[in-house]
Amino acid sequence: MSNTKTSRKSMKKRIFIGIAIVLVVFIGGTLIWMTNSYKHKSLATVALKSDNSMAVTDGDFIIFDSKNENATKGLIFYPGAKVDPMAYAPLCRQIANAGYKVVIVSMPLNFAIFSPNKADEVIEKFPQIQTWAIGGHSLGGVMACKYASKHDKIKGVALYASYPQGDELKNSNKQVVSIWGSNDGVAKLDKVRNAALPKDTTFVEIKGGNHGQFGDYGAQSGDKQATISQEEQVKQAVDATVELMKKIQ
Repeated sequence: MSNTKTSRKSMKKRIFIGIAIVLVVFIGGTLIWMTNSYKHKSLATVALKSDNSMAVTDGDFIIFDSKNENATKGLIFYPGAKVDPMAYAPLCRQIANAGYKVVIVSMPLNFAIFSPNKADEVIEKFPQIQTWAIGGHSLGGVMACKYASKHDKIKGVALYASYPQGDELKNSNKQVVSIWGSNDGVAKLDKVRNAALPKDTTFVEIKGGNHGQFGDYGAQSGDKQATISQEEQVKQAVDATVELMKKIQ
């Protein structure tokens, strides 16, 4: 009887140790995957430098301020999942160049889902900005939609290869622009095109654009090859975003 009890205890111990090992491997693997982000490339590095016309601050946030304008409108940008926030510098700098304050926020482990209300910190930091829009790429756009739906200070939403998770914006009075590339191999384009958004939403398909070229971080797993340059895709995205910024009041 004693040997039987000892054998059972030994078996339970081995099972417990086995489960613990599996959990450690799973959690460790997940953390490695989450922290293995897409890094910014050379175009972003150039766009992050201040010059005579643009002040760029890289601290708690990446802030773009045109030296030629006293901005009263601003755009808060949520990066895509696993993407270095700096990768969106080319896009955001050009939007700021039209006379707006643009702020890229960083997210825990580069996942906006872990800090969907990060925009609160930006709005509090810049009380002089009277009118805000929020935007985001891919998962960042999903979280931006959630934030916008709960905050009246947000007057506009810019989506890049993204869509709301539900219908939280469908009956809102927000100005919305939804922008995507026709060669996107990552986003579900049927959901992008048929998203539950306000009736007056502006939809912009960039012919030949893909998922990754909204940022400067190289090829993304699962994406299709773009047939236009990154510069051209960013330019079209900037033009559509600036139109949105003009509309919001």
